[in-house]
Amino acid sequence: MAAPSESTEEKLLECNLRPKLSKEQKKLIKKEAKAKNILLRHEGIETVSRPSKSLVVANGGLGNGVSRPQLLDVLLVHGPVESLVMPPNKPYAFVTYATPEAAISAYSSVNGQNIPSLDGEQMITLYLSFVDKVEVKETSPPALPSGLLIVEDIVSPEEELVLLESIHWETDNCNQKSLKHRRVKHYGYEFRYDNNNVDKDQPLPGGLPEFCNVLLDRCLHQGLIKTRPDQLTINQYEPGQGIPPHIDTHSTFEDEIISLSLGSEIVMDFRHPDGTCVPVMVPQRSVLVMRGESRHLWTHGITPRKFDVVQVSEGQKAGTVSGNTEELTLSKRGTRTSFTFRKIRHGPCKCAFPLVCDSQQDAGKKSPPLVSDLKPESLEKEYVHKVYEDIAGHFSSTRHTPWPKVVDFLTSLPAGSLVADVGCGNGKYIGVNKSLYMIGCDRSKNLVDICGERNFEACVCDALSVPLRSGTFDACISIAVIHHFATEDLLVPWHLKENNHVRNNEATNAKVENQLVPGSVYHRYYHVFREGELEALCSRVSGVTVRHSYHDQGNWCVILEKL
Repeated sequence: MAAPSESTEEKLLECNLRPKLSKEQKKLIKKEAKAKNILLRHEGIETVSRPSKSLVVANGGLGNGVSRPQLLDVLLVHGPVESLVMPPNKPYAFVTYATPEAAISAYSSVNGQNIPSLDGEQMITLYLSFVDKVEVKETSPPALPSGLLIVEDIVSPEEELVLLESIHWETDNCNQKSLKHRRVKHYGYEFRYDNNNVDKDQPLPGGLPEFCNVLLDRCLHQGLIKTRPDQLTINQYEPGQGIPPHIDTHSTFEDEIISLSLGSEIVMDFRHPDGTCVPVMVPQRSVLVMRGESRHLWTHGITPRKFDVVQVSEGQKAGTVSGNTEELTLSKRGTRTSFTFRKIRHGPCKCAFPLVCDSQQDAGKKSPPLVSDLKPESLEKEYVHKVYEDIAGHFSSTRHTPWPKVVDFLTSLPAGSLVADVGCGNGKYIGVNKSLYMIGCDRSKNLVDICGERNFEACVCDALSVPLRSGTFDACISIAVIHHFATEDLLVPWHLKENNHVRNNEATNAKVENQLVPGSVYHRYYHVFREGELEALCSRVSGVTVRHSYHDQGNWCVILEKL
């Protein structure tokens, strides 16, 4: 069944589900209903025109900053709630009342109501529609990566306070490093974030601090570690800060790595090379132990955000029936301090994962082939498509800051414009201008999956055969994409729209570059454009004109307009 039309909304109003409204109020509600129904149709949610016990609350979900307690405060005013289902990362929720009368009351009063987001930075308007039933998918939490262990309450609140007060951020600066996003201290050896490594020949004076001895003795006694660590990194994260996915270098550190979390809980993301992602809740005052597969094969990182999606606590279930399989809410991050302990390795790693182990990789790897020796399709398949599939997670972690000139282009477009991002990568440009409707596409499925995790619309396709209807989009961007094409027939197959923006890296010739990933080396093909080459190439495309070309921070840029 399709979502209700605007006339259906008017009929609901006429059925006295709302008080008598003025013409202006009805006009506003119709406009709101239209926006609401676009969202619902897009998500495949079937609404009904008759009252029922269940409602979908559009714009009131975990995906747009509304927590379970916030929503319950609004909904419980109208009667007992049997269930509240808040799907992860979705901007809507489903509520089922004990009676249809309570649902009708909520529809009449809550529809169009504004509530603040959990961070208080914006007001969110709730839109309600009736649904016949709420289908809750029976899901079980994903299994922890093999070798991963979490031990809760490894220290008491009193011990936590002592540890935090012992750091002396402001007075003891000998081993403190200033990173862009957070405060860091190193003991034993300095951990290098550029290569997830240490210089074994440059130990720091003093070794590990004495205030960690009680914790380490406890971990040894409980069998969480076999040997005493000799390297410690202390990080302090403010809300919104994170760390890119990474694997600590095999040849540098022994198998066991333990991390103590103080001050706040956090969700840490573990990602397998096959694309499987497991979000792991690390509670306050717990220690996370990585060994075996979880330490050597899975990357681990913290997504920079101010909230995490977590299971509700017992106190947050008030007003609902227990047993709901979708009992999720938002947890606001606080200041978190982590103590990560490692043991320096003094021999080669002999783990069971040679493909990602730098100790076991062949030191005499063959040099990349000459571009002239390969056919274009083979070059792109092996040294572009396959590489991006393999490095998607690491690549995404290094591509988080939009380029200013591209941001200027997107913000210059009229509100409501439909924009395509061809070669969208992890989607870092899709959310730049909230007033645009943007759709991305990329050749890498793993990068498109990352877009999906960020609630961006994206599909998998080849940029030389874009499955988007000609004449539909108001603008198109393609950022750092066409230098990966191995022939000059680059732009001809594209359905260029008005205000196309094409941007690529500058250099002097075509080459295969090294793409470094922790524990691996990949060869990635790109063509490096000479001055004027990109503009000349675009000028050969019929039906478009080059409006502007420029050089900005090592990139050649061209803005095209369809005639």
